[in-house]
Amino acid sequence: MTFLPDVVGGPLLSGLADRYPRRRVMIWCDVGRAGLVAGMAVPGAPLWVLGVLLVLVQLLASPFQAARAALLPAILSGDKYVLASSVSNITAQAAQLAGFVTGGTLVAAFGAHNALLADAVTFGLSAAFLWLGVRERPLPTATEVRPGWWASVSAGARLVWGDRRLRYLVAMACVAGFYVSIEGLAAPYAASIGGGPAAVGLLLAANPAGQMVGMILLARTPPARRLTLMGPLAVGSCLPLIGCVTQPGLWVTVGLWLVSGLCASYQLAASAAFVLGVPDDQRGQAFGLARTALIVSQGIGVLAAGTAADRWAPPMVVAAVGGIGVLVAAGAAYGYANATRRLA
Repeated sequence: MTFLPDVVGGPLLSGLADRYPRRRVMIWCDVGRAGLVAGMAVPGAPLWVLGVLLVLVQLLASPFQAARAALLPAILSGDKYVLASSVSNITAQAAQLAGFVTGGTLVAAFGAHNALLADAVTFGLSAAFLWLGVRERPLPTATEVRPGWWASVSAGARLVWGDRRLRYLVAMACVAGFYVSIEGLAAPYAASIGGGPAAVGLLLAANPAGQMVGMILLARTPPARRLTLMGPLAVGSCLPLIGCVTQPGLWVTVGLWLVSGLCASYQLAASAAFVLGVPDDQRGQAFGLARTALIVSQGIGVLAAGTAADRWAPPMVVAAVGGIGVLVAAGAAYGYANATRRLA
């Protein structure tokens, strides 16, 4: 129910960030989500109503994320943009970790309705911060007349597919479909090595924790070196998972997944290179298409890994996922490096 809205909203709604002032798009998306989530908190709401509201909430995430990605390099240029992106991504990973640790406890303590109301308040606060703390910036215009909605979607697709560097950056981002799929195997993997709920929590937290540390280190790396490391780190995000073939114990597995997350910090460099490589007036649409590809790869990865784990031992599946991911990452890294050399 949250996957399909992202797949639809990414290509079809992200272009709003190129047609309207991006700060305004973000504010209205937050205001809309605040109202929708507050509606979900109404006691006694039918299940189908909750489903519709949830789909609408998720649809609004696409234009918000596209506007945010396009606005940030307009506020901060050069390496300051990369540093700001790292802070944002680290915050997101920290929130994910906090959700793993406290989400269920908070719902149990305060009830689902109060938790939803608190969530609605966070969207409202975000809108207020954007209104008060971010200056409105003029919308970039490449031509006097803006293309229609479908023409904008098509132009964004042609831009991404027609530029070899952008195409391989998207492919490199989609490597996440391999190392993220292991999160869907955390419970059966823990059970296969004799672990309980605590083991599941450790496995789920390992990759995000590694990404947090990796992003901190990568953000402190010189820009040229950061781009050089991007390909090897993409390969490294999957390589440690092959070690699960020996069916190691809990702590060795946590270490392997942690190193995978550490290397997955390459997404910071890949995302920055993609956004800065797209013309400003098409950044929202292009980012939405890339984000959709990433989400689809993650969804397919989780589904495929879960299906495979029904037939084979989870450690074997994780190792196989890692092996295939290494090949895909190496191909994407080689393609990007080759495309960059041709343009040099």
